[in-house]
Amino acid sequence: MDLTAYRAFTAALIASLETDPQVLGLIALGSMAERGRQPDRYSDHDFFVITESGAQERFRQDLSWLPDANRIVFSIRETAHGLKVMYDPGHLLEFAVFDRTELREAKVNDYRVLLDHGEITPLIEGLAARPQEDAASPYSPMRDLLMVFSLLYVGVGRYHRGERLSAHVFVKHHLFHHLLRLLVKMIPAPDQKRLDDLDPFRRFESVYPALGAAIDEILLQEVPASALSLLNLTEQTIRPLMPDYPVRAAEVVRQYLERG
Repeated sequence: MDLTAYRAFTAALIASLETDPQVLGLIALGSMAERGRQPDRYSDHDFFVITESGAQERFRQDLSWLPDANRIVFSIRETAHGLKVMYDPGHLLEFAVFDRTELREAKVNDYRVLLDHGEITPLIEGLAARPQEDAASPYSPMRDLLMVFSLLYVGVGRYHRGERLSAHVFVKHHLFHHLLRLLVKMIPAPDQKRLDDLDPFRRFESVYPALGAAIDEILLQEVPASALSLLNLTEQTIRPLMPDYPVRAAEVVRQYLERG
């Protein structure tokens, strides 16, 4: 979808909701918010709808309020509050419907308030200002590092047992939630604010081009080789920055990976 069509859909969405007395707010998220970056041809529409209490389930189940609803080819109830909806030109919506109380459970970074009929703006401002990490459980680089070691161990073991699909999930998915966050937390970058603090995968390679390219190459390897390469990358990048780096633990994991 080009930018003109994208913005036309946004305008139609606003027009559809602004006269409904049960709608309290519409919040654009991510690239739809157009805060520092414009949507491109790959952008979906990502938004929150806030309704009067008791009305939210109607908006989740009856999608006739969406623009061009007759062109919807499928919808998925992804969470208690959220859906994915696909249109026949191939355009995707990802949205959640909340009442004011449910909205307090949401996480927000880039946003723009498109409709506010119920003092929604202060609520969203508070959500955006809230630390994404639990203050009672501050970030621990050691925990992420040891999770990397553990997932390498489990993934390679499953690969050699013949559970190759499970091995790929451990080494090339679960592990990266910990490894990418560890790299971002430990290695400063000039434009680090461009990263998505809700998703460590988003825009990583634009902020860390060399690391992103190296990791991309590693992902093309089979699990045993990629596991060793990831351990090497971790040693090269994190060990110099972590005085209490667990050298013996890394050696034990390396020996296990090399035994095959």
